[in-house]
Amino acid sequence: MGINQQAEDEAWMRHAIRLAQRAEAQGEVPVGAVLVVNGQCVAEGWNTPITDNDPTAHAEINAMRLAGQRLSNYRLIDSTLYVTLEPCVMCMGAIAHARVKRLVFGAIDEKRGAVYSALSLADADFLNHQIDWQGELLAETCGDLLRNFFKAKRKKL
Repeated sequence: MGINQQAEDEAWMRHAIRLAQRAEAQGEVPVGAVLVVNGQCVAEGWNTPITDNDPTAHAEINAMRLAGQRLSNYRLIDSTLYVTLEPCVMCMGAIAHARVKRLVFGAIDEKRGAVYSALSLADADFLNHQIDWQGELLAETCGDLLRNFFKAKRKKL
């Protein structure tokens, strides 16, 4: 990966982190996502399952849903999805079905991560689309956001 790609990836991940902070401000688990095509933000999302009373309203799904509407296409070909946490099974399924070209995520999710931690769906032979992916970009920053959120939640209990 070239220096320019690394710098671009970090800039988009920092944008996703700001979106995760928006989720946290709404009382949601702090996860943010940005969908980019040709260096331009097509859509962004953050976790809203509590706010929306929608178990599918993960940051990735929200960003891809909006991108599909904006592009008038359910296929998100040649896109890169930046997300602050390793996607779950549901989100990886949606990412594959949307034909997202590249996935870049921050913190790993050892218990539920479906890229390579708990499951390895990014490379699964049974999916009809293979996703190029990079994990653990700004992982410490993304992970700290989540750890601090849950630590504060436990203190309130």
